[in-house]
Amino acid sequence: MDGQLTQACRPECHSAECVPLLEDLRRDMAALRDRVDHLERENLELRQQAGYWKSRHRDAMARIGELEHQVEQLRGQKRQLQADLFGRRSETTALSDRSNDLDDPQDDTQLSKRKRGQQPGNPGPKRRDYSCLPAREEFVELPHEQCVCPACGQPFRLRSDTEDSEQIEIDVCAHRRVIHRRRYERTCTCQGNRTRTAPPPPKLIPKGLFGTSIWVEIVLDKYSSYRPTERFLASWRLGELDLAAGTVTDGLQRLEILLRPIYEAIKERNPLGDLHQADETRWRVFVVQEGKQGYGWWLWVLSGPDTVAYVLDASRSHAVPEGHYRAESRGVLVVDRYAAYKAMVWVKDGVIVLAFCWSHVRRDFIRVGKGWPEWKTWALEWLRRIRVLYQLNHRRLAAAKGSVGFGEADGYLRQAVAEMKARRETELAQADLATPCRKVLESLEAHWEGLTLFVDDPRIPMDNNTSERRARGAAVARKNFYGSGSLWSGQLAAAAFSIFATLALWGLNPRKWLTWYFERCAAAGGKVPGDIQLFLPWNLSQDKKKELGGPGPTEGDDTS
Repeated sequence: MDGQLTQACRPECHSAECVPLLEDLRRDMAALRDRVDHLERENLELRQQAGYWKSRHRDAMARIGELEHQVEQLRGQKRQLQADLFGRRSETTALSDRSNDLDDPQDDTQLSKRKRGQQPGNPGPKRRDYSCLPAREEFVELPHEQCVCPACGQPFRLRSDTEDSEQIEIDVCAHRRVIHRRRYERTCTCQGNRTRTAPPPPKLIPKGLFGTSIWVEIVLDKYSSYRPTERFLASWRLGELDLAAGTVTDGLQRLEILLRPIYEAIKERNPLGDLHQADETRWRVFVVQEGKQGYGWWLWVLSGPDTVAYVLDASRSHAVPEGHYRAESRGVLVVDRYAAYKAMVWVKDGVIVLAFCWSHVRRDFIRVGKGWPEWKTWALEWLRRIRVLYQLNHRRLAAAKGSVGFGEADGYLRQAVAEMKARRETELAQADLATPCRKVLESLEAHWEGLTLFVDDPRIPMDNNTSERRARGAAVARKNFYGSGSLWSGQLAAAAFSIFATLALWGLNPRKWLTWYFERCAAAGGKVPGDIQLFLPWNLSQDKKKELGGPGPTEGDDTS
């Protein structure tokens, strides 16, 4: 443009008027050029800022999406925890109202509330036989004024026969056992003491005031009925027997020494066999231990073919079951999915194979259905599949092995397992599967091998409910007397729980066995008898088992 202006103003046309005009135009052009440069720079800066804020907006929206997803997950977890904490668990409520179940319209057991008591169509319970109880006979006579005829006044004649009936009574009465030891004196002139006294009766605790029956009742009350010491002492005071709590505690500490060899023998035998179960529950021991904070200990419940061992330890690590089971241990261990069992060296080496619990898998789907109501239908579909597995396995176990019914049920079971596996793989391949559902199915996939061991070996149970039931007594004791106040007390609790659970497996009466064993300890001067093998349930003769047997609930009863 400057060139055009220069050409427009030829030298011959230069005049005083054109020179200022040309200068003004040049200044305007320079200012305009600066303005354009400024606007271009400003436009570039604005474009850069727009790009920055757009990227920040995209990041913010992505973050909002993540937070909304986290909020939804937390809301689901909150609903799960509320169901676990406040859900109704009483067996007196309807099945559809339990916190460990979902309302399934296709489940016939949930559509109608089951009435309590005898169910129609089921055989009635067998009449109990009380002939083993000692009989105390008594004769009831008419009052003297009624032994005459009301019409003529002639007296009645007593007949030789009677009209008999029975009723069961119980008489619990504390008494003092006053012992008179006879004394004798010589009638000869031989040298030596002139008198001799009959020996005192044996005592379980030397120089103690309480007899064997007292200690039997104390151990049964505390570790079989799970009553705190102060509570059963208060009950005894109603019967005019007032015992000092300190004396009872000192006596229990001595009894722990007597029961320890039996407990060690049970622990020694427990790892033998090829089928085991394990579980653990909290137990407090109120002692200060170096390197440990708090009083939280763990009571491990380790079930073998014919023994149950409770092991008390401050740790919940894999070292506890790893130390219990030995290199010669073999077979299958039915557990939940707790990582400590997977970390055992015997499991890593293939010496012990883990079978996992379907009840815990079932709880995963229930928690999804309770935590995320929009996925309740999905959870119910999986719960129905698990229910079918249980039904088919029960049908297989009810049939004799090798029979036609067994083979048919076994075939249906294997088909159902294969269909469940295919369904799991199909759903995991879906990209839009919700996170809670994906987590449950990934856990199912990770534990699938251990969950399906029962298919090839019908002896393997589908769950570890038996171990959980055996931990209930300890849980009740924990709630009643909060745990143990000392280490020896905790060891006594573990020993007593182990002995009573093992006796139940063998169908032995714990009162009879404990009385027998304590009497032998008393005869040994308040010490452990020389040969404890005589008292172990698996070494008892048939006659002794019959003598120590008795009615009562058995450990193997399935009440789940």
